[in-house]
Amino acid sequence: MPGILSPRSATGSGIAYRDLVTAPRTFSDVVAAMLRDGGSRPVVTAYDDDTGERTELSAVTYANWVAKTANLLVDELMLEAGETVLVDLPPHWLATVFLGGAWTAGLAVACPDTDAGAAVAAVVCGPEDPAGHLGRGVPVVACSLLPFAVPFADPLPGGVLDHGLLWPGQSDVFAPMAGPGPDSPAWQPTGTTQGLLLARAAERVEGPVRLLTDAHPCFDEGVPGFLRPLVSGGSLVLVRRPDDSRWPRHRESEQATAELRRPPAPGHTPC
Repeated sequence: MPGILSPRSATGSGIAYRDLVTAPRTFSDVVAAMLRDGGSRPVVTAYDDDTGERTELSAVTYANWVAKTANLLVDELMLEAGETVLVDLPPHWLATVFLGGAWTAGLAVACPDTDAGAAVAAVVCGPEDPAGHLGRGVPVVACSLLPFAVPFADPLPGGVLDHGLLWPGQSDVFAPMAGPGPDSPAWQPTGTTQGLLLARAAERVEGPVRLLTDAHPCFDEGVPGFLRPLVSGGSLVLVRRPDDSRWPRHRESEQATAELRRPPAPGHTPC
């Protein structure tokens, strides 16, 4: 398997890479660096090999989604910095958006496999059995995972909020009174901070990579398959429900410079 930190070329990007790896470590710094490097370049490209769907988010589009999502979490769900949101989504582009939105809002993230001991203030889930989270007594937002993040075609169970109805009304600008810092909690129940997560992501980075992966963005606290390519000044190509016969085509068409396949875990599916 090609190494995640072995790009073919570390040139051709205008990103302030040296500034990025030495600056105070917050996810907002990463987004700001993306935008400085060129707003039109892709930062998240997502495939679903079952449906043939392909979604590409440029730096500007991803930053817009992150801002809307941070506003949704804070203004719509009334979450406060330091609280925890449970992200129970499959490996989908919206998972990368909710990670970014949570960290931009100063929230920590937990996953179904790792939330033991985490005091969860809200849940974001996919279309399968969203009512299963209602027993937690916290807001539950369900995502249809349909193209363009549209609402569900059928009514949701009482008490479950439809992400497709909520996000269009959110502001494109997130302006908190006090933004998160490197010590803001990023992952629960480990208590890992944004600074620590991003320091891990920057380890051994040699330059921008375009990573092709089927690993869930939340795998290993989001470091190998999500944060590391973004911190490198590169981008992510995420494949959901991969068809191995199409993998070489994805590699070639997306000009991937590094790959990371889903770690084997019998009987265990990451969030």
